Amino acid sequence: MSGQPLETEPSDFSQHRFLTNLLEDKALGELVTLLLAKEPGQQIPSERELAETLGISRTALRDRISRLVALGILQRREREGTFLTGIQPDSISDTLILSLMSSQLTIDSLISVRFALERHAGMVACDLRDEQALEDLAKAVQRMRDSDDGRELFEADNDFHRALFRASGSEGLIFFSQMLHSVLRGTVRYIALEHDREMLRKVHGDVLEAVQNQDREAAAAAIDSHFAWLETLRASDTGGATEGWLPKAMDPRD
Repeated sequence: MSGQPLETEPSDFSQHRFLTNLLEDKALGELVTLLLAKEPGQQIPSERELAETLGISRTALRDRISRLVALGILQRREREGTFLTGIQPDSISDTLILSLMSSQLTIDSLISVRFALERHAGMVACDLRDEQALEDLAKAVQRMRDSDDGRELFEADNDFHRALFRASGSEGLIFFSQMLHSVLRGTVRYIALEHDREMLRKVHGDVLEAVQNQDREAAAAAIDSHFAWLETLRASDTGGATEGWLPKAMDPRD
């Protein structure tokens, strides 16, 4: 059981309480709920204060703090104390890499997830029409058209996909795309893009045009074509050894 009531912002309480109830470790969830009332960079309360508030022993508290430090949510600073950093997509990417190393999870399975997320982001972007994100998409495509340098094409490609997720306006889609981005960035080397730069320009230009025209069906089809092209690139780059990660075409109304 917890001790004193947790101090959370009213607007955040129901969401945090709901997520806490999903955890098997309730004390861990309540600790995170309590800490998220602070701003990133702030020092967390003392172990004695936290243990009393949560109604757990200091030993149990230290175990949970260590878990949050390992996840990158907290940071210990020598002679200063422990500070809230907030979880970042890049820190989760490290966890994904470790999962790839220690389980049956494959890069291909992650690409399949990225495909589904990006397809949905493209269709949502058609409805939202974020002018700044559209401008960023157009700039990335123009960079692809203006350059034959492999590294520049690679960076323009990355900027395009980041802008597409921003255009969706969905914090969830943006977060998970950032989480996967660091892992998947290396799946398409800039040399491969340089060798097929005309198709690179076409598939991204088609996505841009569909989103500009607010055509959900065309956006979904363009993103399907983009990932089919990516699969072909990867197959040729690995001598045909791919796992067939690309899902069958989905109904663009989904």
